[in-house]
Amino acid sequence: MACAFRRSIASQLSRVLDLPPENLIKSISAVPISRKEEVADFQLSVHSVLESNSDHSKPDIQAQVQRLAEKLKCDTVVSEISTGPGTVNFRINRELLTKTVLQQVFEDGANYGLKSELFSGLPKNKVLVEFSSPNIAKKFHVGHLRSTIIGLLGTGFQLFGYEEKLKSNPLQHLFEVYVQVNKEAADDENVEKSAHEFFHRLEAGDQQALTLWQKFRDLSIKEYVQIYKRLGVHFDDYSGESFYREKYREVLSLLDKKGLLQRTKKGTAIVDLSRKGDPSLSCTVMRSDGTSLYVTRDLAAAIDRMNKYHFDSMIYVTDKGQQNHFQQVFQILRLMGYEWAERCQLVPFGIVQGMKTRRGDVTFLEDVINETRSRMLENMALSKTTKELENPHEIAERVGLAALIIQDFKGYLLSDYKFSWDRVFQSRGDTGVFLQYTHARLSSLEDSFESGHLRNINAACLQDPQSISILQHLLRYDEVLYKSSQDLQPRNIVSYLLTLSHLTAVAHKTLPIKGRLPEVAEARLHLFKAVRSVLANGMKLLGITPVSRM
Repeated sequence: MACAFRRSIASQLSRVLDLPPENLIKSISAVPISRKEEVADFQLSVHSVLESNSDHSKPDIQAQVQRLAEKLKCDTVVSEISTGPGTVNFRINRELLTKTVLQQVFEDGANYGLKSELFSGLPKNKVLVEFSSPNIAKKFHVGHLRSTIIGLLGTGFQLFGYEEKLKSNPLQHLFEVYVQVNKEAADDENVEKSAHEFFHRLEAGDQQALTLWQKFRDLSIKEYVQIYKRLGVHFDDYSGESFYREKYREVLSLLDKKGLLQRTKKGTAIVDLSRKGDPSLSCTVMRSDGTSLYVTRDLAAAIDRMNKYHFDSMIYVTDKGQQNHFQQVFQILRLMGYEWAERCQLVPFGIVQGMKTRRGDVTFLEDVINETRSRMLENMALSKTTKELENPHEIAERVGLAALIIQDFKGYLLSDYKFSWDRVFQSRGDTGVFLQYTHARLSSLEDSFESGHLRNINAACLQDPQSISILQHLLRYDEVLYKSSQDLQPRNIVSYLLTLSHLTAVAHKTLPIKGRLPEVAEARLHLFKAVRSVLANGMKLLGITPVSRM
């Protein structure tokens, strides 16, 4: 694998540069493959390891590159050394490359890439991730539970709710109630007033209000669990910010003790984030009627989670409209003296535009999943390559979810994008359907031919350009995982897997197995098995369940 080769290269560089090998490891990277020309396997960025003054010109750097390359020698691992713009390039002995990469893929299995020395220097931390955050009784409509929503829902159910409908289809009925009471509130200010009163009673601990809210919460979570299950998602803890409604008074008390709480003429409580009396930089933490706000409950949640889990970092995954809100939360925590606030991080995501089902605009994840499965079933029925399947609905859902996930993760999370069902379900091109098709095709290949032991592989049979390109790409997997762990962007993994699938599509045509000499067939089969293994690993990291038939 890449780690063994990096260590060997770093060891030689260490002797020439008089630097510890571990200081050089992250400056040695696998070279991205090129469809136009053959490339080296690794390159050293000379800029990152040689101290140079800011006034050094590019020719000076290139001269240093040349001098460094001349001091290095080929050995049993490195067969060729060359230079590029700002880099020294290394070509690995081809048969050693073949045997090492394939052996590492099969030995490490699901941990391939994760055992890399790139991760060795990272401490094993406890990371808390808060994401999804659907509203109670809002059928997975993304957002947090806010007082207006739960207040309206409590009032609405007392006006329009039916216990029978609540038992048979809880979230659908609660959503209908919410829509109906929302319309009423627009025309009747008493309804809005009643909603605020309900929320006030809830925070004051009124038993009737608490019982009704608990019923809504239990029914919502029960249905969410089923939807999460379809996505292959499991949560360790279900505790939305509404869970902390009783703890917000402790937050207000702490803010008051630290001299951070100020009262306005209207009776609201604020925190001056500027510390200079700038009203435009203040954050309201309590309404005039004494009830909490979103920010107050998030402060309580953060403090409670640190006390409960002692996390090393906490990541909030929310839509980008909440960036300002969480900046305020983190800033208030810092003002309160919590140094761990520096370890809280927001990962914002953009807006999906134009998503519609055949029944019209859609905002519910359950409807999207159902529509995805339905459309995928139709596509599979029309495809000439679709085989008889024992569980077509399950396959259609898994392939459909892969299509949605890849569409969502292809770009930067923060970017908005326009949704297109036609583009999502393309079987060729950069889509989740193409990834699943590639995995299924490779699985079928394995089923058709038996493979022997890896030690019997003749590496000389895998020296063609297509095989070498795949092996070089497999070398880069650990770097891709490392980059995603640092910038928290799944697009790195998506791009890697799509490139791997395109390389495989070419190799599948040019490297046949049937009718070839046994040693050639055996070598190629092991190469395709390695690809399928890494492809499956990467898909699982993205929340995709690979299919073996489609």
